[in-house]
Amino acid sequence: MKNLIDLKNVGKATLEDLAVLGIKSVDELACQDPTFLFHKLEELTCKKHDFCVWDVFAAIIHEAKTGNPTNWWEWTKGRKELQKKGALKHFNG
Repeated sequence: MKNLIDLKNVGKATLEDLAVLGIKSVDELACQDPTFLFHKLEELTCKKHDFCVWDVFAAIIHEAKTGNPTNWWEWTKGRKELQKKGALKHFNG
């Protein structure tokens, strides 16, 4: 069993974001949705975050679920499609 810091795309900043979100384990992360986490992070911090944070969330959730690490930028195309459809925007609290 890996710890959050052992996931390929988790560094200090992402570990801090996960702490803000109350996620403390790989098991907790595995059942999350990157869009929900992105919006929740913006809501909790009261600030806009770079959309690349969504890419990182998608990559680490995928690894938590499957054990297969990917590069965060492999998720950018899918995120941009969500943005085009209006399914991913900055939180407007």
